[in-house]
Parts: sequence; C-alpha cells; structure tokens
Amino acid sequence: MNKPTDLPRIAIDHDDISSNDSSNEHFSTVLNARLSRRSLLRGGVASAAGALLGTIGLSACGGSGDGGVVAAPTTPTVPGAPTEKLLGFNPVAKSLADAVVVPAGYTASVLYALGDPLTGSTPAFKNDGTDSDFENRAGDHHDGMEYFGLTADGKPTFSGNDRGLLAINHEATTDEKLSSFFLHPNGGTMTLPRPAAEIDKEVAIHGLAVVEVRRNGAKWEYIKDSAFNRRVTPLTEMDISGPARGNALMVTKYSPNGTKTRGTLNNCGTGKTPWNTFLSGEENWSGYFSRGSADDAARGNDKSVASLRRYGRSQGATTRHGWETGGSDDKYARWDISKTGASADGSDDYRNEMNGMGYIVEMDAYDKTRLAKKRTALGRFAHESAAFGKVVAGQPLAVYMGDDSRNEYIFKFVSTAVWSAADATASDRLAVGDKYLDNGKLYVAKFNADGTGQWIELSVTNPAIAGYASYKFADQADVFVNARLAADAVGATKMDRPEWCSTNPANGEIYFALTNNSNRVAEPSGSSQSAPDAANPRAYTDMKGSSTQRGNVNGHILRVREGAAGSTATSFNWDVYLFGAEAKAAAATVNLSGLTEDQDFSSPDGIAFSAATGICWFQTDDGAYTDVTNCMMVAGIPGQVGDGKKVTLTYPRSNGSNLTVDTYVGKAATPDTLKRFLVGPVGSEITGLAETPDGKAMFVNIQHPGENTAAANVADPSKYTSQWPSNAGYGAGKRPRSATIVITKNDGGRIGT
Repeated sequence: MNKPTDLPRIAIDHDDISSNDSSNEHFSTVLNARLSRRSLLRGGVASAAGALLGTIGLSACGGSGDGGVVAAPTTPTVPGAPTEKLLGFNPVAKSLADAVVVPAGYTASVLYALGDPLTGSTPAFKNDGTDSDFENRAGDHHDGMEYFGLTADGKPTFSGNDRGLLAINHEATTDEKLSSFFLHPNGGTMTLPRPAAEIDKEVAIHGLAVVEVRRNGAKWEYIKDSAFNRRVTPLTEMDISGPARGNALMVTKYSPNGTKTRGTLNNCGTGKTPWNTFLSGEENWSGYFSRGSADDAARGNDKSVASLRRYGRSQGATTRHGWETGGSDDKYARWDISKTGASADGSDDYRNEMNGMGYIVEMDAYDKTRLAKKRTALGRFAHESAAFGKVVAGQPLAVYMGDDSRNEYIFKFVSTAVWSAADATASDRLAVGDKYLDNGKLYVAKFNADGTGQWIELSVTNPAIAGYASYKFADQADVFVNARLAADAVGATKMDRPEWCSTNPANGEIYFALTNNSNRVAEPSGSSQSAPDAANPRAYTDMKGSSTQRGNVNGHILRVREGAAGSTATSFNWDVYLFGAEAKAAAATVNLSGLTEDQDFSSPDGIAFSAATGICWFQTDDGAYTDVTNCMMVAGIPGQVGDGKKVTLTYPRSNGSNLTVDTYVGKAATPDTLKRFLVGPVGSEITGLAETPDGKAMFVNIQHPGENTAAANVADPSKYTSQWPSNAGYGAGKRPRSATIVITKNDGGRIGT
C-alpha cells in the first residue's frame, strides 16, 4: 500500500490524505478527552527462534519462542508428518533487524524482486540505477497478489499446488521530493522539469505483473521466460466497462468516445473472482495529476470543480513525480488535467482524464491477449481490496470494498445477475465478469451505535442524492464515478481509513482493516476531523519517543454479519474483532483486546483468510510503533460477531459534562487464538498474501524496505536504512528492493500450523 500511514514515518506522505469535508453526522458531539500517556517500551531487540532472511542473527528474548541464536535458513530435513494444530507455531517476537523473521520450523526465501527479468532476453538486474526496459521487469512496491493454479501442462485450474501464476500489484516507488531515487544512478532529478528518460522508468515500474512460479523439489522459483509473464503499466490500454462506458465524464483526447483509457495506477489490494480472474484496486491515484492555478475559472466553475476537490485535486495541485513535465508527447500531457482545449466535451485535452482512474480493475491472468477492464459499477474512490461475500447458487454476488483515506467509507456492490456455478469454469472469463460486475447496485455503510447498521443504496433516484446541494448528479453513471459525493449525500459513516477486507469462509462474515486515523480526535476542529463514534470509538494520545501521536493511533479490525437476506441484505450487525495496541497500553481505554507481547500490533492493513486452514492473516503498515518493531504479519483464529462484550468509553466535554461511547469488542485474544508470525526488514510494509490451494506454500510481499533512506545517500550503501534482500544473498547491488517471498514449513505441512 505504500502507506506511510496516518502517523509520521517518512518525509513525504502521499497516502495519508483527507478530502472529506462533508458534515455527515457522527455518534458523538464535540468533547474533551481524558488522555493518558503510555510508557515507552525500551530495551533490546527481541526475537523468537525462527528463520532469518538476512545476515543478522538474533538472540531470542521477550517472546514465547525457543532460545538460541537464529541463523539464515538452510535446506531443511523433513521429518514425519506431525499432528496438525492451528497456530501451533511459537510466536515471533518484535524485531528491529534488517531481515524477515519467521517462526522456528519455517523457511522464507526471496522469489521475485524489483527489476527481475520477465523475459529470457531481458538482461539481469544490476541494481545500480543504470537498468532500463522496466516494461519487461518486475515493477516496484509489490503489494496485493493472488495465486492462479496451472496444471502440469499449463492449463488454468482452481487447484495446481506445484505450478501457478502470481498476479501482483506494483503500487508505487520509493521517492523523495519528485524522484524515485533508487531507480536512477545518482538519485535522479529533484527539480522540474524532469527528464523524459527518468519519467519513463518511473511510469513503467507502476502497474501489474503476472509471473509464473513453480516448485522445483523443496524450492520455489519464478520462471523468467514463461509465456504467461506480462507487465501492465500506466500506459497499457484498458477498456472502460460498466455504466460509465461512453459517458460524457470519460471523454478524453485519447478516447473521444469515452470507452478506453491508458493504464492503471497506485494498485493496492486485490481480489479473486469465483470465475478465476484477478481484481486490482486503484488506490491513491489522484496525486499523480496536476491542475493549473486558474483551472476553476477555465472550467467556468462548473460541477467538475466540486468533483476534483472532493477527490483531492484543487486547482494549483502539484504532482507526486512531475511526470507532466517530460515533454510534449501525449504520454506526458495526460498527467495535466487542466482544461486547455476549446471543446465543450473534453475531447481535445485531458480535463476528464482523472475520471478514468479509481476503479476495481479485472484482468485475466491466464490470457495476456485480453485487455483488462475497469469495472465502473463498483464505484470510484481510493480502492483497496475487493472481497466477495459468500457465494450461493441462485443468489446475487456481493463485493465488499473500502475507501482508504481518513474519514472515508465502506462500500458494497450487489450484482443484478444471480450466480450460476457453471460460470466458474467458463472459457471466456472476462465475459463472465461483464455479467456480474457491470450491472448492479452500489451501497455505502452506516454504522449505528447499537451494533447494527444499514447499507444505503447509492441511486440517482434517492432524494438525498438527487437533491444534493453540493453536486448535481446527471445520471446513475455520474453516481458511480463520484461515489464519494453520493456517499456524502446519504450521510454514510466516516471510518478510520478502510483498508483491505476479507470474508471468513467459515461463516461469511466480512472483516475490514481500519488502519488508523489521526483525524479522529476528542476535540474536533473543522470538518476534516471527527469525534469518536461506536464503530470508530478510540481517540487517545500515544507517545513515540518524545513525539506525541493522537487519534486512533493503532487502528482496529471491524467485522460485519449480514442480515438474513445474505448478499442482498440492507441491514447488518457489527463488532470489532481486534483493537491494535501495544501490550502495555491502558486496558480500559486503548488495549481493549487484551493483547500481549506476542500479539500486539499497530495499523492493520492487508487482511486475508486462508481457504485451506481458515486462519485470519493480517499485516501491518505502521509508523506508530516502529521504534519498537518493524512491520509484521499476525495469525488469528476468528470467532464471530457478538462473541465478546459491550465496552463503554467516557470522554469529558469542555463544558464539564461527560459523553459516553459504547462499542462492541470481540472475544479477548489468547495465546491460542492470536500469534505474531512474521516481522519484516527495516522500513518495510508487509502486504499481499496468496497461497497454494493446499495451504503448503504462502507468498507474501515485502514493500519498500529502507524507505527512510535519504536520496542524498543513494551512492553510499552504508547509509541505507536497509540493504534487504541483498543481505539475504539475493541479487546484485545493495540498493533495497521490494520483493515477493515464499514461506514453506520444513516438515511439509500447512502454513500456520
């Protein structure tokens, strides 16, 4: 997710944005919080005995694992099959090592890293800034991914434990000021205009990849000359699909009829359809586009101005990388979304270009000849993952999604078509996507204080939308393209940055990771801040060294149980599965889930359930707790909505009265139900999770290790904050690289047992 979270972690924070200034109601009024400071955890770096993907050995202390010095992984001796127990591993303790740490009995190996060739003719990656041809190499910032099985003779299958395809999001790049400095020999150009050659590299490392992987004995490897390998970049042509196809909002110089666009951008979470295709969420894409300082007037202050502001592009907005300055070529011009042409419809400029970003993209990982499709019926916002609810023959399909910015919303799409099991194995998989993802209803969630909630349909016929004073919707396509504005109109609940979501296969409940929110404060000031409410109940102060952090600092994981109608239900029940917190935080106000040193975490982000074991895996993208530990992956045994208790939090008001907020907390964590499984290298986010159908190989992404390195130090490896994965023996050079790792259990068992 390339999410320098809500809390300070790096100098430039492109993803911690807030453009929701709507006045939607909250469950509480303005109040004064009673704030308590936590004690800062100090002490040595600790680790359970486990496999280290790096050159540093750690002594075990502070965790529940075995003692002793941890060494780099070696080829394991496979014993007889053990009796399986979920979460039977010893938990990994917190770590500040520049390495990947997994439990004893597991091995983690680097599989596919930034720059790796995807064709047999592409030269090996030098990792010194001189490499080119990134259209045929692994992209940067590996994020969400899905595994697609292959038979021994290379045919698509829902099984396929020894051979398959990984479809991977390459979200962004490690940058400072303007330049993706690790990509360029001397750090790149930090002023405008940017050289075209630098821009071309940076554009190409964004997007998607499909890469074939195979098991060769006990080892997994990627196949660099596989015919399945492909890259999709921000310049790859795509189809606009669904209600917005051909709509006036989609008209550009590139596609005057509004049916095509170029590429996908800032791809974060993923999903896998019941018909075996790949879904990718376009997240924080708005920062790549610029607007002139007088563009409001150039547009005649029409309604597009309100839309652009709501999506984070006020006039005068500058861009993340300055790609619009690369020259007169159309591929650079498209990043300037100012109205510069004389046409009435935008067919002579790129004033509407940003309307082509912000969707769920569907791609057939097996067929590189087919264009990917942007599914506009699923709404336009900062998409994370897309999780299907329980799939039932004869019933519509439900897709759940989160909008990852402060005080944004949770959405659900319900298909018009009802599910036919025969579609699972159809040969034209994207045609099946047309059937289920291009027609349906989009809903947004409103959470009530009593543990219930409603799905509110975003329909142009809804009086609240039809009569919305801040924006005049022209038609239903306009509602989908401007889903945030429609959600504002109906009074949806502002959430603490909805990240990934996933469905519990055991009972169909949907889990949403809410990573954190620095704008959730006890004394709101202005429309950008929100007081705590039942579904987002915490607003507290936390100390990181001498730095004060406020808001919902550590995030939480919320879960939803649909009403009796299942996918089409318009009511639900909810509670909080887990609250992120440090173990020593106050139990009554912060550590509401009773986390211990072997479980505590901050800023949940990626979340996925194992289809093989039912374990709930979640990953962190944290800045609040990184003085104590690098980011991590945690394994949990899920319960069900309502298995815990109601908790009342009390906030004193400025006028001397108290406001109470009730929330609903799931069953407290125990050593048998929640364990830390992995800790990553310095500066990295842990993200993306896929597994083979038998659950015996797990693929995980390590994103932006060493991201706190200053661009000025690009020539001095000793000043890199991370040298992973080169310090694990992978690849040339010492510049840190995002990468996919594969985790296996030394006894051949399933991951997490």
